[in-house]
Amino acid sequence: MGFTLGIVGAGQFAGQFATLFHHHPGVSAVHVTDVIPARADELVRRTGLAGTFTAFDDMLADPAIDAVAIFTQRWTHGPLVVKALRAGKHVYSAVPMAITTEEIAAIIDAVRETGLTYMMGETSYYNPATVFARQRIAEGAFGRLFYGEGDYVHDMDLGFYDAYQYSGGENWKATASYPPMLYPTHSIGGVLGAWPTHATAVSAVGVVDQRGDGVFDRSVSQFDNDFSNATALFELAAGGSMRVNEFRRVGYPAHLRESRFRWFGTEASFEQLARTSVWQNRDGVEDISHLIDTHASVSHDDPSLAHVAPALRDAFVSGYAAIHERDRARIPDELLPLHNGHEGSHHFLVDDFVRAVNDRTLPPVNAWQAARFTLPGVIAHESARRGGERLRIPDMGDPDVR
Repeated sequence: MGFTLGIVGAGQFAGQFATLFHHHPGVSAVHVTDVIPARADELVRRTGLAGTFTAFDDMLADPAIDAVAIFTQRWTHGPLVVKALRAGKHVYSAVPMAITTEEIAAIIDAVRETGLTYMMGETSYYNPATVFARQRIAEGAFGRLFYGEGDYVHDMDLGFYDAYQYSGGENWKATASYPPMLYPTHSIGGVLGAWPTHATAVSAVGVVDQRGDGVFDRSVSQFDNDFSNATALFELAAGGSMRVNEFRRVGYPAHLRESRFRWFGTEASFEQLARTSVWQNRDGVEDISHLIDTHASVSHDDPSLAHVAPALRDAFVSGYAAIHERDRARIPDELLPLHNGHEGSHHFLVDDFVRAVNDRTLPPVNAWQAARFTLPGVIAHESARRGGERLRIPDMGDPDVR
């Protein structure tokens, strides 16, 4: 018998995961709530979920709900997660974990004090490049790692205008100005999802937007932000450094590969571009794209994608890569024929959370790991606002042993 799950937010992203949670054998029932009730009703109708709740508080008050999955707007996650944990619910949260140091610390305190499961659904943890690098690092093939790079390169014109208008209503420009470095986990999470270390200091540069369309305009921005692109250089606890790029105005085919990575060690290195991934050492270069590239798991015209902007649909249809084969065996048969997404990560993320809740184990991207993927970006944004001032990054420590 599985647990009951409440989905919070019935937007574009939630719909993809609702189907997977609904069909996972470790989940007995899925309910949903949204501030726009019609969206919750439509998601139930389309996917066959158990039902709706009028409000988030009603969902938390119901003892029949064991866990919640939060898919609300990115700057709202921190307080909602803490409220759910304090109400006795396990929590799956979309990225980012939160947007301030205080919010991140509050989540870790709540997890520690309640003993409940928290997981952040970072897709880059299962990005094929990260999976490949994680395996090679475990084998010692890189030698001593000393440098990593993570890029999240997604132009606003490639679907983000549509997405913000869908979620933001009349005042969508105020929220479309969301600072790039406050959404850092698709870049940082890929690098540190393979390299077991954490960031200790940062210096960052923000690029002031010049489009002039009212987005990334500080006079309009809810976040007092005019950076559309940002670059951060981090010092790492293991020695060496990590560079991260978060770009929202960039001439790059994000629909092909919106996150890309590089790792350099004393014995070998890995580099990735939109269509090519290579493993390199002193003997030569090996094209390993056949291990990293994914293939569609569902048609772009699938009815479940009706509310997703066409320019964003590639992220919601990509299936497994060859490098996933080792881990794919643990995915329940019920999920395998269903849509996947974000370079094969969706099935793994859903299964990670369900297993963690049912088995009372820590998921890979637990609260402490999520902090290491998120907090460096929060501090990097502050560094950029201060003209690149080098700032220390607090570390929330290692996971508590259950």
